[in-house]
Amino acid sequence: MKKQNAKSENYWLTLGRSIWKYRGIYLLLLPGIVWYIIFSYYPMSGLTLAFKSYKANLGIFGSPWVGFENFKYVFRDVRFFESVKTTLVINLGRMLFSFPFPIILALMLNEVRVGWYKKALQTIFTFPNFLSWVLVSGILVNFLSLDGFVNNIVKWMGMEAINFLGAPEKFRPMLYITEIWKSSGWSAIIYLAAIAGIDTEQYAAAEIDGASRIQRIYYVTLPNIASTIIVMFILACGNLMTAGFDQVFNMSNAAVKHVAETLDMYIYDITFLSATDFSFSTAISLFKSVVNLLLLLGANKLLKMTSGSGLFGSSEEE
Repeated sequence: MKKQNAKSENYWLTLGRSIWKYRGIYLLLLPGIVWYIIFSYYPMSGLTLAFKSYKANLGIFGSPWVGFENFKYVFRDVRFFESVKTTLVINLGRMLFSFPFPIILALMLNEVRVGWYKKALQTIFTFPNFLSWVLVSGILVNFLSLDGFVNNIVKWMGMEAINFLGAPEKFRPMLYITEIWKSSGWSAIIYLAAIAGIDTEQYAAAEIDGASRIQRIYYVTLPNIASTIIVMFILACGNLMTAGFDQVFNMSNAAVKHVAETLDMYIYDITFLSATDFSFSTAISLFKSVVNLLLLLGANKLLKMTSGSGLFGSSEEE
C-alpha cells in the first residue's frame, strides 16, 4: 500500500514538474481547451432533452424525464422512415457520383506542367466553394427556371421549356452536379497536398522503366494517396445520415418536397413549421448522430480489415 502511494506521489510530482517545465505550451493550449469545453462539451448536456418532455417554463434541466417515450413516437412516424430512406439514397448517390471527382480533379491538376496555368485552374475550381448555397440557388433560379436564361434560349430555338427545378426526377441529379461544381476544387486541395508529399524519385524510376503518364498515375500516384482516400471515404461514411441541409433547403421547393425531405429537413419541419416539440426533434438528432458514429466506426473497421489502413492508422501500427 505504501509503495502504491509512493508511486502515485512520484507520478503526480513528475507530471507537475513536466507541466511547469512546458508551461508556455500548456498556456497556448489553454484557450483551445476552454473553447472546446464551453462550446463543444457543455452543450452536449442539452442532449438530455431527448429523454425529457420539454417545458419552456422549466427549462432543459428542469423538464421531467420521460425515458425513451420520444424515441417510441419517432419510430411510429412514417415520415421519419421516409426521410431516412431519402437521406440514404441521396448520400449514397453522393458517394457514387460526387466523391470521386475531387480525386480525379487533383490527378488532372497534378499533370499540368505550366505553373501559371495550374494556379489559374486551381483558383477557378476553388472559388465556388466560397459561395453560399443561398447564392448558388439564386444563380440556378436565374439560369434554369421556366423563364430563366437557359429556357429563354430553348424557347428561342422553338422547343418547349424544360422544368429543371420543379421536376422530382431532376432534383437529385441537380444536387450532385451543383455539389461537384461547388466543392470539388476545395476538396481536391487535400489530395493535391498528399500528392505533393510523394517522393519524386518514384516518378523518375517509373519514367526510366518506360511507364507512361497514365501508368505513373496508376502505379505511383494512386497507391501513395490511397491512405488519404481511405480516410476521406471513412469520414464521408460518417456523414451518410447528414445530407447537406443548406443545399437541400435552398434548392428544394413544394414540387419536389417528397424527394427532398431528408432527415435534416424533417427535423427542421417538425421543429419550426409544425407544432413545436423540441424533445421530439432532439431525439431524432441524437438518433442521427449515433447512426453516423456507428457508420463511421463500421467503415473504419471494414476498411482496416480489407486494406490494412483506417482512420487511426494502419493495423500494423496498432
